[in-house]
Amino acid sequence: MGSVRNKNFLRACARLTATMTGPPALAFLPALCLAAFWFGGEAALLTCAVIIPVFYALLGGLHGPSGSLMLVREGISGLLHQPAFENLVDEIFVRTEELGWKSATFAFAIEDFDSIHDRFGKAAADQVLARTGERLKSSLRDKDSVGILQTAQFGVCLDPVRHFDLELAIQMAGRLQRAVEEPISIDGTVIYISASVGFCLHARSAKKSGEAWLGAAQMALDEAVRRGPSAIRAFSDRMLPPTATTAALMDEVAHALENGQIQPWFQPQISTDTGHISGFEALARWVHPTRGVLMPADFLPALDQADLLERLAEVMIYQSLAALKSWDEAGIKIPQIGVNFAGSELSNPQLIEKITWELDRFDLTPDRLAIEILETVVASAPDDVITRNLNALGKLGCRIDLDDFGTGHASIASIRRFGVTRIKIDRSFVMKADRDPEQQRMISAILTMAERLGVETLAEGVETVGEHVILAQLGCDHVQGFGIARPMPLDQTVEWVEAHCAKQREMPRIMSGKT
Repeated sequence: MGSVRNKNFLRACARLTATMTGPPALAFLPALCLAAFWFGGEAALLTCAVIIPVFYALLGGLHGPSGSLMLVREGISGLLHQPAFENLVDEIFVRTEELGWKSATFAFAIEDFDSIHDRFGKAAADQVLARTGERLKSSLRDKDSVGILQTAQFGVCLDPVRHFDLELAIQMAGRLQRAVEEPISIDGTVIYISASVGFCLHARSAKKSGEAWLGAAQMALDEAVRRGPSAIRAFSDRMLPPTATTAALMDEVAHALENGQIQPWFQPQISTDTGHISGFEALARWVHPTRGVLMPADFLPALDQADLLERLAEVMIYQSLAALKSWDEAGIKIPQIGVNFAGSELSNPQLIEKITWELDRFDLTPDRLAIEILETVVASAPDDVITRNLNALGKLGCRIDLDDFGTGHASIASIRRFGVTRIKIDRSFVMKADRDPEQQRMISAILTMAERLGVETLAEGVETVGEHVILAQLGCDHVQGFGIARPMPLDQTVEWVEAHCAKQREMPRIMSGKT
């Protein structure tokens, strides 16, 4: 509570300083001097002439407009620290209200920044932050402000203007995003980044305060990150967090799970050799009756608190195998379906019996089911139930996909130990691979290792035709990503498959680098 009072006091002081040192205060100086002379003579006039400059300097007027804020800048990028930026947003919000003009706040996040830090080191990561800040500042007017929000997150607040609408805000977000995503060359190494953007127009702020205004832009950023990569989202009321208590939210998500609102959406995987569909990955989505489609980050924590992650895995397996059976009955050839498993689900001693029972129920062979596990799970799994289950699933005939390869430091011995049949190359290695020779060398090294170990490869996060082509030429077996298709509900998959097959017949084959 005390920190809130201090924050409000500092903001009030900042507003007072801006008022007393700004142009409006100068209008009263002649009247003040005349009154001093009238009532006190020359002595009072001389006293006034000495006191006013000292008072003006103490308030920070000699630093120019918003000078007090200029003193608290981040050491690496030279941008405003978060408290100073928040104070400035407060000031601009009030000024925009008083003028009746328009403004907007923007929030930017560098995606996969931890991967950049791990791959290139702290010095390079600091330079990425500094360059990003420089690009944002150089793309804006002098009166617009840029600040630090969190690690690898930046805020932008526009100085009020007479005309600024949603369309202009979207255009500006896209222009700033393009500037940020330009390749960064550091000591001969080219680093590619992607950035998500959220913004809120002044008029759309849920509450009439600068804090709520900036918070709304950050909510939009969170939505963009979930929808990424390189997504742009405008704030809307549906992004506001639910007012229900934690217990009520847990009850709601449990109800949703049992009533079919949480269901798998399917993202296709394509063979680079033939262009045929090699499988689908099942990804959990909550089709909320009022909030629309929610991503896992919106409901998995509540499911975890309610101890329902294993129940979610059961639902995902059942519905995924049911989808596979429906494709078979429709005459659509889908070799396999991938379902994600976390450590908690893999710790169930009865997991093998459950999966065997479900496969028998749908009369499907085990090789049609791919168990997708994070590399971090494999890297840290001791010789316990998880190890037993993974080995048993492999012996049963299920495929084992190692997800996000390259981020969890799994050893080659772990790949052999768990009978991994395919590694999924993380998006951080795939991004801009068609333009960056270093990315190509990293992918080639992974592909060579996989070939020697006799495991297949799939590249995640493929966004462009160029990335698809270079991966095929380098010899990656399969690709998956928004550049091929976004996750879709079951009722849209048949139409997509038919359209893909028709398009494939019309297009020339992409030659693979495999011999």
